[in-house]
Amino acid sequence: MFKKEVYISRREKLTSLVSDGIILLPGNTDVAFNYPANIYTFRQDSSFLYFFGVKEPNIIGIIDVNTGEDYMFGNDVDIDDIIWMGKLPTMKDFASKNGVKNTAPLSNAADFIKKAISQGRKIHFLPAYRAETKLQLQDLLNIPANEINNNVSEELIKAVIKLREKKDKYEIANIEASIDVAYKMHTTAMKMAQPGMTEQEIFGTMEGIALAGGGPVSFPVILSVNGNILHNHHHNNTLKKGQLLLADAGAESSMHYCSDITRVSPVGGKFSAKQKDIYQAVLDANVEVIKNSKDGVAYKEMHLLSAKIIAERLKAIGLMKGNIEDAVANGAHALFYPHGLGHMMGLDVHDMEGLGENYVGYNDKFKRSKQFGLAFLRMAKKLEEGFVMTVEPGIYFIPELIDIWKAEKKHSEFINYDKLEDYRNFGGIRIEDDILITKDSCKVLGKPIPKTIKDVEDMVNSGKLNV
Repeated sequence: MFKKEVYISRREKLTSLVSDGIILLPGNTDVAFNYPANIYTFRQDSSFLYFFGVKEPNIIGIIDVNTGEDYMFGNDVDIDDIIWMGKLPTMKDFASKNGVKNTAPLSNAADFIKKAISQGRKIHFLPAYRAETKLQLQDLLNIPANEINNNVSEELIKAVIKLREKKDKYEIANIEASIDVAYKMHTTAMKMAQPGMTEQEIFGTMEGIALAGGGPVSFPVILSVNGNILHNHHHNNTLKKGQLLLADAGAESSMHYCSDITRVSPVGGKFSAKQKDIYQAVLDANVEVIKNSKDGVAYKEMHLLSAKIIAERLKAIGLMKGNIEDAVANGAHALFYPHGLGHMMGLDVHDMEGLGENYVGYNDKFKRSKQFGLAFLRMAKKLEEGFVMTVEPGIYFIPELIDIWKAEKKHSEFINYDKLEDYRNFGGIRIEDDILITKDSCKVLGKPIPKTIKDVEDMVNSGKLNV
C-alpha cells in the first residue's frame, strides 16, 4: 500500500466532487474456478484499490459525503481461516494503513445502507462488471441484479474518472516497474522467435516472467504469427522461418498498476524487404505520434496523424492511391488500420473502461464517430499532464475484410485491390509504447524495448544460441 495520507487525500477529493449522499464502493469477492473451494486468483476492484488500497476480498467501502466519515465493512479471519491461510491482518490493521476511521463486520453494511435509504439519502455506486457484485448490490439496495447498471451514479463516475485519470509520482513509479517486467517478457519472446518454437512455449514463458516479477499479466497475452487477428489468444502454431510473431503483453506491478507493450519479431531473425516496408510504416506512425503528444492536444488528432502517416506509406508501397487527406477523411485506411491509436492505462490496462468508455475517452466536445475504424477509438479528448496513454498504431491484412471491401468496390478510388492480393497472407504489425503526458511533450515510460528494425533483428538473433 501507499502511505495512508495518499488514500485519505483521495477519499477527501472524491467527497468534494460528489454533492450529497453516500458513496458505496464494494470490493471484489472470491470467484469459484470449477468448484467452490478452488477459486480464481483474486484481483481487487481497481476503484476500491484506488481509494482504500486493500487487496483482500469481501470488503465494502463507504464514504458519507455529508459528514466526511469513511467506513470499511469486512470480517476478521477466524481460527478455521488461520489453519489454512495463516494469520492475516484484521480490519483495524488495514484501517491503520489507509486512514479509514470506522470498521465493522461485513453484515453491518446492509444495516448502514438500509438506514441511509430510509432517510431518503442518495446512494452513489459505480457500474458492476461481475455477477457477484451485482448480486451483492441487489441485496444491499433492493434493486434487481439485471437493473443495477441502470441505476449507477453518473456524478460518481465522473468524479472517479477525474481523479484516476491523472497519475501521481507513486503511480508512475509503479507503472514503470510493470514496464520493466514487460521488457523482460518481450525481449525473451524476441529471443525465442526461432523456427520450430511453438507459440504456446513463448506464451507460457512470458506469463511466467510476469508472475515472477510480482504480479500477473495485465491482460491475457496476445501472441501469434497471425497478427492480423487483433486480439489473437490462440497459441497452437509452430513458428516457421520468415513469419512475423506479434506479441502484445504486459504485467501488473505488486500494486496492480499495468503495462501494455506490443512488438513484432521476424521468426529466424531477418525481416524480408516487404516486411521492412510495412514495419517501418507502423514505426514511423508510432514515433511521430510520440513526438507530437502533449498537454492540450486532442488524442483524436493524434489518431488521425497516425492514420495519415500509414496511408502515405501504403501509397508509397502502391497499396493505396489518390489524395491521402481524402482517403483518411473517408476512412479508406481503416481496411489496414481498423482500430484506435490507444487508450488510457493505470490500475486497469484499459483504464477505467468498466466505468464506461465514453465517459473516459469522450466528453461534450468530443463525440464518438460512427465511421468504421474511427468508431473503435477508445480515447478522443484532449490530453492532459499526468495522463498515461498507449500509442499502438498498426497495419493488418485481414483476408475476410479485404474480400468484403473488394466485392463492394469500397473506396476503390483509394485502394489498389490488385496489388493487395500479394499481401493477403502477410499477417499484421502493431508497435505499442506507454507514454506519460507532460506539459510540453511526453515521456516514453520504462526501459526502452527494442523496436527499430535493426534492434529487433539483433535481439532475435541473440537468442539463436539458446534454442
